[in-house]
Amino acid sequence: RIGSATSLSSAVINTRLQELVRLFKERTEKVKEKLIDPDVTSDDESPVASPTKPPPAAAPLPAPVGELEGDKPLEDDHYCEMLCCTFKRRPWLDRLKSYRFPSSIDPLTNLMYVLWLFFVVMAWNWNCWLIPVRWAFPYQTPANIHYWLLVDYLCDLIYLLDILIFQMRLQFVQGGDIITDKKAMKENYLRSQRFKMDVLCLLPLDFFYFKVGVNPLLRFPRCLKYMAFFEFNNRLEAILTKAYIYRVIRTTAYLLYSLHVNSCLYYWASAYEGLGSTTWVYDGEGNSYIRCYYWAVKTLITIGGLPDPKTLFEIVFQLLNYFTGVFAFSVMIGQMRDVVGAATAGQTYYRSCMDSTIKYMNFYKIPRTVQNRVKTWYEYTWHSQGMLDESELLVQLPDKMRLDIAIDVNYNIVSKVALFQGCDRQMIFDMLKRLRSVVYLPNDYVCKKGEIGREMYIIQAGQVQVLGGPDGKSVLVTLKAGSVFGEISLLAAGGGNRRTANVVAHGFANLFILEKKDLNEILVHYPESQKLLRKKAKKMLKSNSKPKDEKGGPGDPLIIPPKADTPKLFKAALAATGRMGGKGALGRLRWRLKELRAMQ
Repeated sequence: RIGSATSLSSAVINTRLQELVRLFKERTEKVKEKLIDPDVTSDDESPVASPTKPPPAAAPLPAPVGELEGDKPLEDDHYCEMLCCTFKRRPWLDRLKSYRFPSSIDPLTNLMYVLWLFFVVMAWNWNCWLIPVRWAFPYQTPANIHYWLLVDYLCDLIYLLDILIFQMRLQFVQGGDIITDKKAMKENYLRSQRFKMDVLCLLPLDFFYFKVGVNPLLRFPRCLKYMAFFEFNNRLEAILTKAYIYRVIRTTAYLLYSLHVNSCLYYWASAYEGLGSTTWVYDGEGNSYIRCYYWAVKTLITIGGLPDPKTLFEIVFQLLNYFTGVFAFSVMIGQMRDVVGAATAGQTYYRSCMDSTIKYMNFYKIPRTVQNRVKTWYEYTWHSQGMLDESELLVQLPDKMRLDIAIDVNYNIVSKVALFQGCDRQMIFDMLKRLRSVVYLPNDYVCKKGEIGREMYIIQAGQVQVLGGPDGKSVLVTLKAGSVFGEISLLAAGGGNRRTANVVAHGFANLFILEKKDLNEILVHYPESQKLLRKKAKKMLKSNSKPKDEKGGPGDPLIIPPKADTPKLFKAALAATGRMGGKGALGRLRWRLKELRAMQ
């Protein structure tokens, strides 16, 4: 009994001693690592705050007596009582009643203001197109005069609302500050040239109707509100994705309007000379507007085939038409060329670069296979990005705007990289501006085994394959959009930044590249993030270098080391001792070895 107690106590002491030795070894390793690398911080985690208790839920109010749950109306339904019936009321009516007009309007970004300018421009177009028609052609009669006047005064009301409500609430910039004060905005508008033209276009010449009759020419000042038309063009082009289409339509409208005015003048000249009095004037047959418009097209575009003028008035009128037509048509053609040239400027630049590259390759007799790959790169890059180099577009923007664009495009991908998690947010923002977009063709090597890694890759679109195996051609893994590889090479040193596998583009692949020198320039300003990245890189390198064996490898720690085999001579001596009855020092040693074997 005493021997069993002694063996139990010795087993407990041995276990405790082994545990203490293991703890001392771990502490020694940590102190050694701290002395070698002072940037290493403690691995102790910060204590987690205890979760706060949720506030108690409010007790539900008791339902009124006699009201069932199924009888309760839905929250989204609105009802109004009228007479003895209950009608469902639309929610948008409540929103309309509770709407408050803004005290100030941003003319650059407010879409409501652009919509209002559209109505102002429609009223302006009504006056510009219909006043000449009503003056020249006999389309305004006493039978329909009230319809013309109704639309006229509706346009005048739009003009008046634009002055009183919208123009006096427009924000403006003064000394770099955006002014939103009501009094300042009103004074700024009253001092502007826009206010003078707006007042001039609303001159009340309509009172002369009582003396000379309803003459459309008295409304000609309404056409002076051209500033609203040009402002609407600027605002609309700023929000359209393909503004050149609107520019082409607007230039075509200029040509049509010049022909429209000329047709009205021709009918007026024909009526002045007498309809059908000569072969040159309009004979009064058919649709008067269509016939006069046809004559205006042939005159302004100088097609020819027109009858010769007979009187002096007709000759002068025809000469002025020819001169005006040549000038107006040449201006329209030049403006149309500028619009189309601006719309296809990118395509022209792409074609010029590709032609220059092909000429260079032909001059130096580059192999045909290489030329085909270069052409493929040009075509794919242009069709996928719409440009050959994104940096050329962003270099004109301020640094803050370039950062905003980079955050929207790349932040979601970079923030998922394990190496950068926990780093300074501003450091990641600076890093986003250093990313460079590169396009790889199918079967292009992104990096090769054994190369010195100087950059990290982020897959924006497409796929890449990691090759390995004895022949170096077996596909180990396929990385898709959003994956990251090569990040350890950014911080590895001392030969640890060599590529360990071949990476090949599987199809077309768009990658973002972050170079090592760019990251080093950024980390100079963020020492804490530099320490964290260095620590993470070391851990990643250690985890990658450990043998991955499920049964355990030579690096696995053992609490009790395996016992060495007993020598054969020693075994023979123990056997002889056993035959002698187990007495003496050898007998006690044999008993001790049995005890240790039982403990193991």
